Amino acid sequence: MTELRWNPILAEWVATAAHRRGRPVMPREDCPFCPGSGRVPEDYDVFLYPNDFPAFSSPPPSPSVQGTNLSPVRASEGACDVVLYHPDHKKALSQLPIPHLVKLVGLWKRRFLEHKRNPALRYVLIFENRGEVIGVTMPHPHGQIYAFPYVPPRLEREIASARSHFRRKRRCLFCDVLREERKARKRIVAQNRHFTAFIPFFARWPYEVHVYSRRHLGTLEHLTRAEQSGLAEILKWVTLKYDNLWNIPFPYMMLFHQAPLRGPYRYFHFHIEFYPPLRGKEQIKYLASCEIGGGTFLNDAVAEETAHELAETFPRNRKDL
Repeated sequence: MTELRWNPILAEWVATAAHRRGRPVMPREDCPFCPGSGRVPEDYDVFLYPNDFPAFSSPPPSPSVQGTNLSPVRASEGACDVVLYHPDHKKALSQLPIPHLVKLVGLWKRRFLEHKRNPALRYVLIFENRGEVIGVTMPHPHGQIYAFPYVPPRLEREIASARSHFRRKRRCLFCDVLREERKARKRIVAQNRHFTAFIPFFARWPYEVHVYSRRHLGTLEHLTRAEQSGLAEILKWVTLKYDNLWNIPFPYMMLFHQAPLRGPYRYFHFHIEFYPPLRGKEQIKYLASCEIGGGTFLNDAVAEETAHELAETFPRNRKDL
């Protein structure tokens, strides 16, 4: 059963997907994403796998309940994909060579364009959850792509801020943030010709990293070939720095923030945000009442200090690159 229920208090949709309670939890054997399982090709580099427990589908099932004028209900039209990074069960994103990551970027872009052709869809969210502490239920390295019939509320709020800034300043909000970060140089973690990775001045998580495209563009659709290679390189550097910081598989949430599929959003700027839940090697940054109930984050660290830690973290040897 899947459906969308409207929350009139927060003015946002809640995706209800009761069947997801039956998901397998961290199977150690018989991984469905490994060659030989019968569920994926015997030989692949990157692979798009339909989620076995989707919150959104097409065509969607009919809602199980009747809505009201106050709290309407609608079908959960959309799609949920699993993106397998590599056939090797233990190869994380940080361990993949850059040419392989370029293939991954290409898959993300192709799937984005496929979803754009569906008029029922409004937003494509590409993300990765890494680590048991995040709640990952499948250990094989993978990310996901959710196609929504609406713009998720966090992104809607970003878009509104960007629109307001553009109307007042006639400039892109994200370009202004990037300009300040590059000028200050205190919080930059890594950069190349096409992307800059930094811990933002306003970071909510101690080791939160944002990756901004140097050129103003709205979605993956507009990436050039050179920028696709640059994105692969910067993702390699950021995730490798995470893993080498304390020599552990660093848990994180990685989310691609793009413009919606339709509409004039020339003021929005493509970027990626990493939210790692650690504040120390064995210390978890839990979200509690103030963060979840009040909506105000309490950051346990100073952005300039954690940025310096990551900036000074290098690969242990050249073969990591």
